[in-house]
Amino acid sequence: MDEMEEELKCPVCGSFFREPIILPCSHNICQACARNILVQTPDAESPQSSRASGSGVSDYDYLDLDKMSLYSEADSGYGSYGGFVSAPTTPCQKSPNGVRVFPPTVPQPPPQHHLLPQPSSLPQIPRNSCITCPQCHRSLILDERGLRGFPKNRVLEGVVDRYQQSKAAALKCQLCEKSPKEASVMCEQCDVFYCDPCRLRCHPPRGPLAKHRLVPPAQGRISRRTSPRKISTCTEHELENLSMYCVQCKTPVCYQCLEEGKHGTHEVKALGAMWKLHKGQLSQALTGLSDRASEAKEFLVQLRNMVQHIQENGVEFEACLVAQCDALIDALNRRKAQLLSRVNKEHEHKLKVVRDQISHCTVKLRQTTGLMEYCLEVIKENDPSGFLQISDALIRRVHMTESQWGKGTLTPRMNSDFDLTLDSGPLLQTIHQLDFVQLKVPAAPMLQLEECCTQNNSATLSWKQPPLSTITVEGYILELDDGNGGPFREVYVGTETICTVDGLHFNSKYKARVKAFNASGVGQYSKTLIMQTSEIAWFTFDPASAHPDIIFSNDNLTVSCNSYDDRVVMGNSAFSRGVHYWEMTIDRYDNHPDPAFGIARGDVLKDVMLGKDDKAWAMYVDNNRSWFMHNNSHTNRTDGGISKGATIGMLLDFSRRILIFLINDEQQGPVAFEGLEGVYYPAISLNRNVQVTLHTGLPIPDFYTPGEADPNGSVC
Repeated sequence: MDEMEEELKCPVCGSFFREPIILPCSHNICQACARNILVQTPDAESPQSSRASGSGVSDYDYLDLDKMSLYSEADSGYGSYGGFVSAPTTPCQKSPNGVRVFPPTVPQPPPQHHLLPQPSSLPQIPRNSCITCPQCHRSLILDERGLRGFPKNRVLEGVVDRYQQSKAAALKCQLCEKSPKEASVMCEQCDVFYCDPCRLRCHPPRGPLAKHRLVPPAQGRISRRTSPRKISTCTEHELENLSMYCVQCKTPVCYQCLEEGKHGTHEVKALGAMWKLHKGQLSQALTGLSDRASEAKEFLVQLRNMVQHIQENGVEFEACLVAQCDALIDALNRRKAQLLSRVNKEHEHKLKVVRDQISHCTVKLRQTTGLMEYCLEVIKENDPSGFLQISDALIRRVHMTESQWGKGTLTPRMNSDFDLTLDSGPLLQTIHQLDFVQLKVPAAPMLQLEECCTQNNSATLSWKQPPLSTITVEGYILELDDGNGGPFREVYVGTETICTVDGLHFNSKYKARVKAFNASGVGQYSKTLIMQTSEIAWFTFDPASAHPDIIFSNDNLTVSCNSYDDRVVMGNSAFSRGVHYWEMTIDRYDNHPDPAFGIARGDVLKDVMLGKDDKAWAMYVDNNRSWFMHNNSHTNRTDGGISKGATIGMLLDFSRRILIFLINDEQQGPVAFEGLEGVYYPAISLNRNVQVTLHTGLPIPDFYTPGEADPNGSVC
């Protein structure tokens, strides 16, 4: 009920509707507010065609808004018509809804909303008055009836009354002038709530009032709700009740309108029937609107859940970011410790080398100084013979000691500078460039089931990313199993979101799934989709792999040749599993040629008879007999040939790995070939004397039961 309150308020005054009237644009407005927003236009600019009759939308010609500026979005006020009348200069007020309300153009007493004014008591509306809807801003000129030409919305008035009664905490006296007291009784005849003092003063229990029935306020509220509404009267004929509905004008009318008014030639229907019809239409429309409202409520719940998820994900993301930065800081601290250790080692090494050199030089200098002092003392001796006895040895010692102080001895073995430079530039640049590139792998794609399908032995799959996913996707990986419950294998990797896989097994159920990937990794798989290929093989001859001399027609189902030499053509579908049967009919057979029918690998020779190489297994036949041939080896000559109109059937059974030939629905010879494994294409070789037509999608012949054979090799 609270959401409905805005529907029950006037767009001008912002209060609940009081005596609402319906404008031709279907919007509502209080009758008093309508008088307040009237604008008078010049007589010269009031065309008769725009007079309002109040009977329907078709009675009004809305003024061209391109040629008039009764409403301006710049000032939200009402302007002039055709440039002849300027906007009102009297002060105006803004309603709670932002619509400017001008003072009445004529003096009028304050409206008494609890009593419906009679038409004769309404103030006179100036001629050529104009009113603009405060909601859609459509303007129209009023006729001589003024606002009385608009129908009163009694339904809205009743809804407002019920809503206000349901919202009232306690029923108040309607006659108290200040601070209405709580009502104690209600008079059913007067339809007024009284408190005790007002009842004694205004409704004494004597005279005619003594016969009035007074009831408690709660009972009076119920009686008000259940009391019948006043019957609406016609706006054209105020004394007549509305009894019919004009279908063309879409408005209720009275019988006098049908006899004298403009509705006489219009289609009319009973008011009650149209009332029930429109109620049903409104109920039906409300059903759709209710569905949209339910969807909106679910959407709001989804958005509120998103708020919670965003908050949770924000906390998780922040914690992840802090953890990553802390990990970088820890790694930098560990590297810092390692580099400091290297510096300390270099420092200790330099000190050790210098200290060792100092110790060595100190000892050597002490020895040299001692030798020098000893030599000086020897020089002081005056004994020539004694001096000469040791002089040679001393001279050698002095020279030897001097040579020990040779080049490099007095040079530092270690430089005091540290030959280490920390290259932190790239790391600083990387830190400055540190940013969010891709935090998560893509979400699981969604398979679009309405676009996924199978045709023959091909499967088409389509997928898309979830609608709310904003993670970058670089490509997709599509996987299928082997159609027999085996492991999945990749069949497509790329950026497309639709893929057709050809060459699948017939009559097989394949499981398909897809996942997305980007620089951060590979995302989750989509839901697995099971797809069934065709139970029976449908195929045609393949122009792409055929010899150039082959001539195609009948949508690639009929072939012939323009060469006298044998040329090979294959089907466009390959078989490697299941049981398959197809036929070829002889459309033309001239000069007794030897066409060959059978199966072949994809790389079979195309310019020789089928079966000449080791890539084909065939039966070649003329008008009298047939032979089986593989790798140019002829076996099992069998009587019975072909002619125009003959039918050659081929039955390939991978469960027993055999190939059987039939001519005119009869098996031709024993089982032709056994031990067949791998992938085979239907094939035929022919020359210009033969034309054949292919028939596919055929059931297995009734005489054949897969997996059973007699010891002689013929099919049981």
